[in-house]
Amino acid sequence: MMVEANVFKEDQELSLKLFVVLTRAIQAIEQKTIQNIKSCGVNLTEFGVLELLYHKGEQPIQKIGQKVLLASSSITYVVDKLEEKHYLTRRACPTDRRVTYAELTAEGKQLMDDIFPQHAEAMQEIMGGLGTEEKKVMIDQVKKLGLHAQNL
Repeated sequence: MMVEANVFKEDQELSLKLFVVLTRAIQAIEQKTIQNIKSCGVNLTEFGVLELLYHKGEQPIQKIGQKVLLASSSITYVVDKLEEKHYLTRRACPTDRRVTYAELTAEGKQLMDDIFPQHAEAMQEIMGGLGTEEKKVMIDQVKKLGLHAQNL
């Protein structure tokens, strides 16, 4: 019985430590990522929207927020800002008046053609503390942890 209590306490302490370590790692990674992206003339949220459209093509504005983890109230503001910068344009859905699509303009595509390779290199450098195999293991483990937390 005493051994079980000790194992439970150790597991509990490790769970708390893991939370702190993951949080600090995410904060450090995010800080470096933000620095890199800001040097390209956009903020992290704008980059997320541009990257989604760059890789997935036009998207309903209502769905963009879900895909880049943005509140629906914020997505309109971000899309407005990107439209002002001439990086994206809105297009009404021909079959459903409630739906509006966002798509990259030629200028937005050119921006992403220019900055995405730099971003990919920066991410490789930021994640360079792990080797290729370690990254694969980490992806699987963090995914497993996230799915478990989601299902609680």
